[in-house]
Amino acid sequence: MKVSFSGLRTPMAALGIAVLGSFAGAGGIAQAASGNGASIVYTANPPHQFAFASLPSSSSLSNQQYCVQTYGLNCYAPQDIRQAYNIPADLTGAGQTIVIVDAYGSPTIRQDLAMFDAVFGLPNPTLNIIYPDGKPTFNGGHGTVGANQVGWAEETSLDVEWSHAIAPGATIDLVIAPTSYGNALNVAEQYAVQNHLGNVMSMSFGSPEAAIAGGGNNLQLQQADQIYQAAAKAGISVFASAGDSGASNGYPQANALFPASDPYVTSVGGTDLFTNADGSYKGETVWNDSVPSLCPYGCKYGPFGATGGAPSAVFTAPSYQQALTGQQMRSTADVSYNASVYTSVLVYLGFLGPNNGFYFFGGTSEGSPSWAAITALADQAAGHPLGFLNPQLYAIAQNPTEYAADFHDVTVGNNAFNGPGFSAQTGYDMPTGLGSPNVANLIQTLAGK
Repeated sequence: MKVSFSGLRTPMAALGIAVLGSFAGAGGIAQAASGNGASIVYTANPPHQFAFASLPSSSSLSNQQYCVQTYGLNCYAPQDIRQAYNIPADLTGAGQTIVIVDAYGSPTIRQDLAMFDAVFGLPNPTLNIIYPDGKPTFNGGHGTVGANQVGWAEETSLDVEWSHAIAPGATIDLVIAPTSYGNALNVAEQYAVQNHLGNVMSMSFGSPEAAIAGGGNNLQLQQADQIYQAAAKAGISVFASAGDSGASNGYPQANALFPASDPYVTSVGGTDLFTNADGSYKGETVWNDSVPSLCPYGCKYGPFGATGGAPSAVFTAPSYQQALTGQQMRSTADVSYNASVYTSVLVYLGFLGPNNGFYFFGGTSEGSPSWAAITALADQAAGHPLGFLNPQLYAIAQNPTEYAADFHDVTVGNNAFNGPGFSAQTGYDMPTGLGSPNVANLIQTLAGK
């Protein structure tokens, strides 16, 4: 089935989804999804490398060459990313709520966020942890399920710590599903939307469309699409990661990651971010560690991954995208953000026993919560929620003056990683979408100020 898009369709119910009924827990969704016998399995395991049990001196970290010379990769603290992407200091996200949806969660997320904040001088936020369908038991990483839980706990840490780093004054509502199956995550997302927990929502997980049995006929996919339509109607901006395994996601053919491929979701691709000696923005390339000329600093640890970004086989091109690109099918990414482990951000993990400490993290999982946090800043500046963001972003791209001021156009690299891929070019391209944000300028445009 091809799912068409032509502006905002009316959801099946104002904020509920008729196919799901009103919120009734995972059981109802699982039963509804059993008709085609196919459950979507979502994955989240952002690439990372151990950094240090405790941070070196702040004077060392303030010198961007320290990590490169010592560890063979860069490491960005919150103040580095804020400076590079020109995030205005007078906006904190105060009065806003960032919703983060993950599976399994982390048993130490409160303590880990407190450690992250103490080290980087950030205020402790209001962090609400919500379990719409019951709290899962963390088994310490034993067995297949345990290993999956650890990967999602790492994802949770990245999502919470870095959404907070970008919007330190915003409340964080962490909504946890008990498993990583489509029915469970649909319940978590539907709960967040129906209860309008916040005006921005981040989903740093995905499943290749090629792995979804039935494609557009998959009921769980259709249910998720209805949730994102309801979010758009409710004025909620929704973000998802474009993927960390190149354009093909491990398959012979290029295929997009879902839910990033949904037309009501803003898909975030990945880059290598480079800064000048004074910390200001220098430039970006497509994140792809498999290309020697693109893998920074000698590629000491080998390839960690590459950004996703590919045409959808399920969704036709939405009007906002077709007007700019002329494409017939929806494509990811829409925008981009730093994602390479070689140009990493620092994340604290406290659930690994003797291996607790700071880690170098990358992946497009970094971009989804960060773009959600940026939008929370823009909502604060505007004094109202900006809502479904894609039409506004693509409209900026049609204005050359605004586009040059609001985005960094990434034009170097490709996302062919163990399979076919696509090259960056001037303007829109699939690996990096419209580009990465010049945040202060973008907020000014979006907020109309």
